[in-house]
Amino acid sequence: MIDETRITHALRQGPPFRTHYAQRPLPLGLGTEPHGTRLLALIAAAVLLVVAVGGAAVVGSGIIDSRVRPVLPDSQATPTPTAATSTPVEQGAATWTATGSMLTPLNGPIVLLADGRVLVAGGSDESGIGLSSAELYDPRTGSWTATGSMIDGRLLHTATLLLDGTVLVTGGQSSSGMAVPRLVSAELYDPRTGSWTATGHMINGRSGHTATLLRDGTVLVAGGLMSDGVDMLASAELYDPRTGSWTATGGMIEGRNGFTATLLDDGSVLVTGGGNGFLEVGSLSSAERYDPRTGSWTATGDMIKGRSGHTATLLHDGNVLVAGSNNFGVLDSAELYDPREGSWTATGSMIEGRGGHSATLLPDGRVLVAGGANHGGDWAVTGTTELYDESSGSWTATGSLGLPRKGHSAVLLSNGWVLVAGGNDGIANGGWDWLATAELYGPVPGD
Repeated sequence: MIDETRITHALRQGPPFRTHYAQRPLPLGLGTEPHGTRLLALIAAAVLLVVAVGGAAVVGSGIIDSRVRPVLPDSQATPTPTAATSTPVEQGAATWTATGSMLTPLNGPIVLLADGRVLVAGGSDESGIGLSSAELYDPRTGSWTATGSMIDGRLLHTATLLLDGTVLVTGGQSSSGMAVPRLVSAELYDPRTGSWTATGHMINGRSGHTATLLRDGTVLVAGGLMSDGVDMLASAELYDPRTGSWTATGGMIEGRNGFTATLLDDGSVLVTGGGNGFLEVGSLSSAERYDPRTGSWTATGDMIKGRSGHTATLLHDGNVLVAGSNNFGVLDSAELYDPREGSWTATGSMIEGRGGHSATLLPDGRVLVAGGANHGGDWAVTGTTELYDESSGSWTATGSLGLPRKGHSAVLLSNGWVLVAGGNDGIANGGWDWLATAELYGPVPGD
């Protein structure tokens, strides 16, 4: 017998169905890409902006770029941070401190905008209905304000910052039930006006998919759940911001859900793990790479462990760190992918097993892992956090979150601090208690 409650819980875990940001500088080699001239102009202008604000920015769903960001008019530029908020995390001991709470406990994807503010849009309410509301976090004031609502309420969708500074939201579903329609709709958020406009519909409705900004400015959407809530999609499609339209591209070798997508230095996209069956039973160890020059996928080395609900982070040396899993059991293991060799090697295990956690690359190259479920049976939630050091391949504990949470979002701010927002406290704590609170990871006061 199908247990709809367990299905709903699995679908609403969060990070298994979000794009996981891999933070590092954007590769600047333009090669023979068709729109290299236009992109070069954008990059040149963006470099000037970054020199002025000295920050990091999320660029789409696959990369956080510490040098280049989309450009908005001068009126949208980020003011110089105050001394109290500009100390980089790596310059001393760091801890978690509370910041302003959201107006509504949104649990949709999070995006760092070009002006330094943070956008959160959509997610589900306590009854599992998709939300259309959106909010903006201002790091200068530590407060959230409402912005324009999306046209469609949605959860398990993606949000991608485009090169022109707008945000593309794709797919998802209107409620958390199994056999509910997966949305084909997509819409664009304009930070200058705070409003949303419809753009072209995807070819396939999907939820729990990934969306990755490619180096030519198009967005690759892949995988996810079909409307029966059981079957996994292998298909992929490309969004062209210039035309607002979608075109089919090569499909993955395997259908996937609860997987990750990471933009590599050479412009290809690495997808890892996930599930390809009912409730993701039997997480995949396989990995594939998408080549935007040919529009095709090829198998690469298998991971050591099958994983879903894990995180994938692009490190400064070009390798990819994969950690954890929450597929009917929680993994503490981690492994590294070498894109030059197409192979995986084990690295140090986390102090605590976790899935549905967040992973954020800090400016000094360490990876901050926070929260998640640390037990597969009752979905107990942890507030512990730890740091991965790629030079030693080891993990060390750091300060704990103020509140345990999983399915939350995390983003590196322009001042080097990390913002964690939303999520839930898990089934074991009285049901789906979605959190409106937010916290910052940064230097200990006085350091």
